[in-house]
Amino acid sequence: MSKPGPKPGKSAHSHHAGIYKADAVKDVAESLGITNLPEAVASALASDVEYRVHQVVEEASRFMRHARRTTLTTGDIDLALRTLNIEPLYGHTPHASTTFRRALPFPNMPSAGTVFFVEDEEIDFDKVLREEKIIVPKGVNWTAHWLAVEGVQPLVPENPPAVPREDAAPPLAVNGKSPQLGPAKPQQTSTPQTQPTQLVKQVLSRELQLYYTRLTSSLLPPSTAPAETAKRTAALASLRADAGLQALLPYLVKWVGEGVVGALREETDGEQEGRTLEILLDVVSAILENSTLFIEPYLHQLLPSILSVLLHASLPSSHAKHLRTAAAQTLGRVLTQHSTTYPSLSPRIMKTLLVALLGNTPTGKSTTSTTVNGFAMDTSGTPNGDGTRAPPKPLGTREGAIRGLIGIGKEAVRKGIVEGGGARIVGEEITASGGEGITSVVEAVMMALDTLQPTSGMPETLDPSQEEDAKLITQLHDLLGDFFASRVISRGDRDWAAGLVAGVSD
Repeated sequence: MSKPGPKPGKSAHSHHAGIYKADAVKDVAESLGITNLPEAVASALASDVEYRVHQVVEEASRFMRHARRTTLTTGDIDLALRTLNIEPLYGHTPHASTTFRRALPFPNMPSAGTVFFVEDEEIDFDKVLREEKIIVPKGVNWTAHWLAVEGVQPLVPENPPAVPREDAAPPLAVNGKSPQLGPAKPQQTSTPQTQPTQLVKQVLSRELQLYYTRLTSSLLPPSTAPAETAKRTAALASLRADAGLQALLPYLVKWVGEGVVGALREETDGEQEGRTLEILLDVVSAILENSTLFIEPYLHQLLPSILSVLLHASLPSSHAKHLRTAAAQTLGRVLTQHSTTYPSLSPRIMKTLLVALLGNTPTGKSTTSTTVNGFAMDTSGTPNGDGTRAPPKPLGTREGAIRGLIGIGKEAVRKGIVEGGGARIVGEEITASGGEGITSVVEAVMMALDTLQPTSGMPETLDPSQEEDAKLITQLHDLLGDFFASRVISRGDRDWAAGLVAGVSD
């Protein structure tokens, strides 16, 4: 059964009756050089164009509604084209809308219709000449300047100006009256305006806070249980090798300082305090070994903790030697790593150790002055208000200073122990104390002398009957004092003793 054909008088393709007419498609085709475009093709293209336009407008209206607007802009159309993966229309932006003007009608061509053109901006030269000229700024460049020199900010234009002190010193009085440069003015009472100080807060992440809590709880309090020892070893290994701990560094340095102060404040000969100080020194050593940490800004906070352990007089007896040795090694590591960056670091620490070693001698000794490494050291004690001398430094402090000099190096030992008279001063104190608790100090001095001059492989005993050996013995007594000179002579190593004297003579 066949279908009935189309009714006569009607075309097989109905005429497109949409907004976009088929005639517009034919006009575009003729402008492109396509002639005799069939009516069916033009109608189909017009329908497709109308569908595409509706699609773009619908997408653009979504952006308009999302922006809480009621006016459709060219920006919405641009975003809609991008969403539909269509190349946007360039030259139409919502920021610089194009202004069109209607042209006058053409009298010779009335059928031309209305013509619009883009209006050009008219520039008034008189107005432009009267306006202020805009100077183009210089481009960005880089220059180097000193931000700080030895902790002091230089007054250069690149640095901020120094803040003047509020408490200015009053002028000096002349004959009981303060000088006045002009007529007296009534004093005006002004209340000082306090400006709130803005604190810079550093917020640690939750992970770093948890790490800090676990780390400190694993290290302290000290315990000899195997499980706690394993935790402590793992914590030190993590602190020694892990990266990303820079933000936690100031908190660790502060924790170490507070722990050292708390342990030394007890002043008890307890096992707990000794182990606490050992762990804190291990923490400092682990921080210095971590190559990912920038430790230099915190050296001024770490050095007091190290020097406090090194020079404290009453450390726990069972841990005193180990603590002072570990502190001296840590101090030597600090100087090895950072003395190049801070040239004044070694002289300052050297001066501190020399003051601890040569500062005060027993009361009643004659006043002497020694110049060591450029510093004038008074080895007769510090005078009190009544003219007497202060009590001498404890042997524990002097022992710590000696071990610190050993940690610094051979030159420090030579200047402090031999040239500065440290061995002679310590020997006199040992003789005055009656020989109580002197083993560790004597061992430290002899170790320092071994550092200065190693012992010979084939020792020869000194013979006082020979003129050369007698002269060497006299030089040893003058250089090291009677106590340590006898110790050196009793070793029976003539070459070693001669090397000590020759090292000072050179």
